[in-house]
Amino acid sequence: MGRRKRPRQHQLVGSLSKKQKKHLKEFGEAHPFYDKVSGREETTEICELSENSDHSSAESDGESEAEQVSVYHKLLATFKTVPDANNEEDDENESEEGDESDEEETGSEGSQEGEDGDHTAGGEDENDVQDQEEAKDTAKQMLGQEQPDGADTSSDPKHGASEEFTDVKHESEFSLETNFMDEGSGDYNADERESSSSVMVSEDPFKQHMNKELEEKEIENISARSKSTIQLKWPTLGQLVFSSSLQQPRTFKPDKEADLKQLHLHRTLESTWPKVNSQFLPTLTKQNKHPFTLLQKELFCIMNRYKDLFYPERTALGNGEEVRHAYCLHAVNHVLKANAQVLSNNAKRRDQKPTVDNDDFRDQGLTRPKVLIVVPFRESALRVVQIFISLLESGSKKQIDVSNKKRFKGEFGSDPDEKPPNLKRPEDYEAVFAGNIDDHFRIGVAILQKSMRLYAPFYSSDIIIASPLGLRTIIGAEGEKKRDFDFLSSIEILIIDQADVYLMQNWEHILHLMNHLNLLSLESHGVDFSRVRMQNLNNWSKYYRQTLLFSALQDPQINSIFNKNCFNYRGQVAVRNIPLIGSISRVVVQLPHVFRRLEAESSVSVIDARFQFFIDKVLPEYRDAIMSHTLIYIPSYFDYVRLRNYFKKEELNFTHICEYTKKSGISRARQFFLKGEKQFLIFTERFHFYKRYLIKGIRNLIFYELPTYPHFYSEVCNMLMATASGEEATWTCTVLYSKYDAQKLAAVVGVDRAAQMLQSEKNVHLFVTGENE
Repeated sequence: MGRRKRPRQHQLVGSLSKKQKKHLKEFGEAHPFYDKVSGREETTEICELSENSDHSSAESDGESEAEQVSVYHKLLATFKTVPDANNEEDDENESEEGDESDEEETGSEGSQEGEDGDHTAGGEDENDVQDQEEAKDTAKQMLGQEQPDGADTSSDPKHGASEEFTDVKHESEFSLETNFMDEGSGDYNADERESSSSVMVSEDPFKQHMNKELEEKEIENISARSKSTIQLKWPTLGQLVFSSSLQQPRTFKPDKEADLKQLHLHRTLESTWPKVNSQFLPTLTKQNKHPFTLLQKELFCIMNRYKDLFYPERTALGNGEEVRHAYCLHAVNHVLKANAQVLSNNAKRRDQKPTVDNDDFRDQGLTRPKVLIVVPFRESALRVVQIFISLLESGSKKQIDVSNKKRFKGEFGSDPDEKPPNLKRPEDYEAVFAGNIDDHFRIGVAILQKSMRLYAPFYSSDIIIASPLGLRTIIGAEGEKKRDFDFLSSIEILIIDQADVYLMQNWEHILHLMNHLNLLSLESHGVDFSRVRMQNLNNWSKYYRQTLLFSALQDPQINSIFNKNCFNYRGQVAVRNIPLIGSISRVVVQLPHVFRRLEAESSVSVIDARFQFFIDKVLPEYRDAIMSHTLIYIPSYFDYVRLRNYFKKEELNFTHICEYTKKSGISRARQFFLKGEKQFLIFTERFHFYKRYLIKGIRNLIFYELPTYPHFYSEVCNMLMATASGEEATWTCTVLYSKYDAQKLAAVVGVDRAAQMLQSEKNVHLFVTGENE
């Protein structure tokens, strides 16, 4: 098929000059000084490229169809099938020699594309080989270009990475500005159907939320943070705290029956959601009547009302996947509705007279990204995208067109050949660290009707999925030349999943992200300001942003994000269940636990107060040689460094292990501590989180501060059983706490005991576990 068209392609290429050919190959467009401008419109031509000419790295599971392409894109395709002159090959070779680093980065991509491409039957002649070589070179040049729209095309230079891959092939296909509503889709004439029932329009949560026009007085009330609060009790979520700045919060209850039509889901999702969520439902016969679990029903009730939500009981072992499916449904529902509104208005504007100036089509933000999903690992991003695909294609027999799907699975999936070491780890550890646990990534996702585009440039994406580190390296810091955060200017839904894991990574990245959300764009990025919503132009977008925060625990730093960085005019809902039974009940060894309270004037001064209390009151009791085999558990790395330096200064007999210690250092420290050659072992919480090694030889245990994860307390205490040698009667455990550790203390000993310990006049409290009844 491609060979028959070669005379025509030769004719097209032959009409260009040498300079035009070179510019066309490098930039994919005609040279600006040689464009021929005519008065009449140019008719769109359809070009069917030969199969062996498609060497793009974009893969799709859908069937390939004929694309509408411009003349210059057709000419660009000819460079993949028509040999060029020798002088052009020389120019190309010169550019390749100057870009060896780019060659190394994209070389693997080119080889992969060569394997995936379809070839004609029979042997390949020299011309075909040369054609493929030139196609690869052209693809390398295109991948190496910097995107003019400021897309995410580069990794952080500090990490030594070269150009990142972004999908440039499907730009026009997924453009919101140039596409219109497909007549075959369920959204065609959606506005007309809705206008016939004004009640349905008024009840749609999406339209209610986005079409609300706030006044300046209301903005002032929200900024003043004067909130009214009420407490609610729901069957599954439990105790809720609902706060609002605009009006007195009203009591609202979850729907008794989750009817998909009453939830105003997008038409596509009404048919796909029951099937996608069937794995969490008790019986298949109840899918249609009850498509949500009890937890999902109450969570989605809050999400669908566009209120901020903080749910601190998301566990990797238990309800983690239920929660993930619920917020993925909400995100896709929001994007489909928003894009349908834009495409419908495009059709209306096309049919409207050009002289009419209509202000009713304000349906966009300053930039296209609407949803930001922050997850800790690539495995989490992989699962999110898989849910997206399932939600869009489960209802139809034909699979949706997903660009770059194979590449995505290769980069975000895990290698089955790389088996983890045969070590025993707790179940929660295996659940958190399953799959690809790389924490530096970011990817744009564009959804348009029945197609999905992975690796979309950020400014052409609807959804951005990234890790805190991946966002931090592109946002940059003040003073850096290469930084970009305009793509965060119009985020309408922020989802932060597994927030507790970021405490173990770097919480500063989350704070840095929150400070750069919903700011005015520094550049226009080609936006049509006549389509931008007024709240975005007024820099009020943060008052419309919905924040969904999911964590496995309640922590002051996470609470601070929710209380200080969420300005949604719809209000905030936080789940505040009190732990009645602490993790100390899971300690199985017979051990006396001495809790010692220290006094501090503020949450800032407690850091110095704890250090002074430790070296003055606690450490002298353990200096004696009889108190050997003492492990000091420290949650904060800064406290670890401070204590390590003090021990060195005092020339104490100690060793230390942290998350940065090499394997050889870890082995030596564990061996010295087990044999008693080192009296103290300073041990960080982050090391325990990432490794979960069993430390043998512990006889005395000091918690410099209460653990971030409550179950870590019982895990570390139960390590004393590892080397039980008849000395159980001499075991000790000392815990330091202050009034600013109320949440952590309640999670360890229970809320009733924690209240007594904080209000008591006594500063020392004793618990004994593992007693024989």
